[in-house]
Amino acid sequence: MNWWLEACKVPNAETKQQAEERQLQLTKPTGSLSVLENVAVQLAALQSNSKPNVDKPWIAIFAGDHGVMAENISAYPQAVTRQMLQNFATGGACISVIAKEYAAILQVIDCGTVGEAYQYQGVERHSIAQGTANFAQQVAMTEQQCQQAMVLGRESVEKAIAQGASIYIAGEMGIGNTCSASAIACFLLNEPAEQLTGVGTGIRADQLIHKKNIIQHSLELHKNYVENDAFKALCAVGGLEIAAMTGAYIRCAQLGMPVIVDGFISSVAALVAVRLNPEVRQWMLFGHQSAEYGHQRLLQELNADPLLKLNLRLGEGSGAGAALGVIKLACSLHNNMATFAEAAVVGEKV
Repeated sequence: MNWWLEACKVPNAETKQQAEERQLQLTKPTGSLSVLENVAVQLAALQSNSKPNVDKPWIAIFAGDHGVMAENISAYPQAVTRQMLQNFATGGACISVIAKEYAAILQVIDCGTVGEAYQYQGVERHSIAQGTANFAQQVAMTEQQCQQAMVLGRESVEKAIAQGASIYIAGEMGIGNTCSASAIACFLLNEPAEQLTGVGTGIRADQLIHKKNIIQHSLELHKNYVENDAFKALCAVGGLEIAAMTGAYIRCAQLGMPVIVDGFISSVAALVAVRLNPEVRQWMLFGHQSAEYGHQRLLQELNADPLLKLNLRLGEGSGAGAALGVIKLACSLHNNMATFAEAAVVGEKV
């Protein structure tokens, strides 16, 4: 049942050393490309390839609705979640454009949205529930529903690996999910709503106060159930899409697939994954630090050094997608720069 506790793969120390040695031979001062060097070396270890690449990226967007929307905590109506599903699939969304730019496969997965049955070409519909329950009144998901959502993430990764993907990005869509993510973060970090709750998609100051109050109330409501259990925190105040991302991150580590973590909500899922299975952390690269309040605190907890700081707050994997360009460049520099010997350049200082 608890497949997420199974061991993760171990990064390849030999290919890491080979990549480090190559970096020392390239026609540049040692360490002069800094993070670009580090990314290439890290990927070499994760891909067991001294010349790593991200030529076949896989982007999975997980969507779900949130019952806590009944508490008026978002600037957008719940119907936007499902409307965006079609936008993803037809190429109109930000992450759709990013996927096309980098020739990535874009998988769109409806984990559980509110509304009648539908058929959108390019959207995989898995109606675990009509969104989560209102966690201000009861647990958001049963433990069975949470496990089902995690399995959707697991299956996405297995599909990506079967099709030869080189790196994995999990994105999310769900109106109200910054509220859910903030509540999970509060449980995991043992901090109050005031410390980890931001404006999300852009609510007013009075709505932000209300949102914080709803989260703080929910923390009190569920604290005896959750105690210090990350899985129960996910069940109590999480979302189906957040649970799916959690499952995806864990499966990536178990099967040896490097991941790029996106923004605030994705980082919450990443922290849940690491709390459930600490070995998952070493398979993560962090795309960016978003403008969402609390994200920096999460990155600190994960000991993460994000590649970009562009003040993004869109979600849907967009920041991780933007970082994909930097990672691709890092690989190209590592693989294609000449060594001192190849360029007939004297490499030692005089």
